[in-house]
Amino acid sequence: MANILVVEDDSFVCESFLNIFRNFGHQGLSAGTKDQALKVLSTTDLDLVFCDVRLPDGSGLELLPEIQKTANPPEVIVITGFGDPDEAELAIKGGAWDYVQKPLSVNEVRLAIERALQYREKKQTSVRNLALDREEIIGNSALLKPCLDFLAEASGSEANVLISGETGTGKELFARAIHRNSPRAAFNFVVVDCAALPETLVESTLFGHVRGAFTGADRASDGLIKQADRGTLFLDEVGELSLSTQKTFLRVLQEKRFRPVGGSQEVGSDFRLISATNRDLGQMVKKGTFREDLLFRLRTLSLELPPLRQLKDDLKDLVIHYTARFCDQYHLPMKGFSSDFIPTLLSYDWPGNVRELLQALEKAIVMAQDSPTLFPRHLPQHIRIHLVRNSVGRNGSRADGSGNQLPATESLPTLAAFREAGLRDLEKDYLIRLARDSSGDVARACQVSGLSRSRLYALMKKYKISFAH
Repeated sequence: MANILVVEDDSFVCESFLNIFRNFGHQGLSAGTKDQALKVLSTTDLDLVFCDVRLPDGSGLELLPEIQKTANPPEVIVITGFGDPDEAELAIKGGAWDYVQKPLSVNEVRLAIERALQYREKKQTSVRNLALDREEIIGNSALLKPCLDFLAEASGSEANVLISGETGTGKELFARAIHRNSPRAAFNFVVVDCAALPETLVESTLFGHVRGAFTGADRASDGLIKQADRGTLFLDEVGELSLSTQKTFLRVLQEKRFRPVGGSQEVGSDFRLISATNRDLGQMVKKGTFREDLLFRLRTLSLELPPLRQLKDDLKDLVIHYTARFCDQYHLPMKGFSSDFIPTLLSYDWPGNVRELLQALEKAIVMAQDSPTLFPRHLPQHIRIHLVRNSVGRNGSRADGSGNQLPATESLPTLAAFREAGLRDLEKDYLIRLARDSSGDVARACQVSGLSRSRLYALMKKYKISFAH
């Protein structure tokens, strides 16, 4: 018997659902508003929730993040009388199991219950049976929980996985975790940096070569695909593969066989494939720059990692974990934090995500030297300037990281230095966003920015920014 909640303000519809629940041997509960639903969620261990979108005190979709925060989140089926594609997308991204339109027949409700509960049972069995080795995947926020659930499910599968997300969100970290928790963990995890594959050496790098295959090939060499035999092959920045390489790799992916350069016999490699990208491969398919048949193969299972700005609940845990790691690396005692250090970090958007946070923490620890406490003053200058510029008020004062007003003249550099630093900060911030918003498409970035390709590359090199993730 399952505990099923229906959140619906129409008393007739609500009673109909409750009757169906009882007739199929389940315990039914009801709520007519969001507030009532939250009270039930706080006091009852639920297995399934049917939630209407339009409620007297707001949208039922607003309940989804609250449901995900519970210790053992129930599956959620969003019901609506007004189907909306954008609304459906929000529901699925918010963790809903399904999005269905009213009116529903008794049989449709029965099937929905059976399928959702069957899925829940298998998911919980999978998670219970797998003690995840998360290593440096830090956090337990509501937004990170679905990613960890995915990690558990993908680790027990042989299916191809596609991980997407902004630069610095930890795509390779999750790929390694899937491999480490899988039956293939004892074998190689082989990384293919698709952005760095030289066009003239693609086949030799991937497939290997026999002795004498070309000038300088004085001995045979296994390619990366063969090295991944019985292990995991990780295609990093898969969106950077040329169309010709995509075609070649599609066949390898289908057959798990290939011919080394200069060889007369095909060889096999039993690899599990995980790919990662910070680009929109669906849009690339529409533009003709990525093969649709390859995309279908890559994303049997897919995960989109959230950016750090959406994971603020996990930021403190990240800071504590990596501060300890960096202090150990530099042979320093663990440092404490001033009262405004964490609030300062929380007030920054982290366009470079976790990667940028780690660089900032390492810089702060190096700058602090023997000081036992980290202050915002130890953070990289471009972050401090960005925060100061955003906090300048009309009255000429600014807020520190904890929201207290400080005199605008405190620790001010010269006007020329401030102007130059501010310009650098704005320029770098613009380029980071340009790389992200253009999804790694250099031609598009040039068009948006008005920069020539050579000038764009020069600026990206100056600020150590890459279109790669």
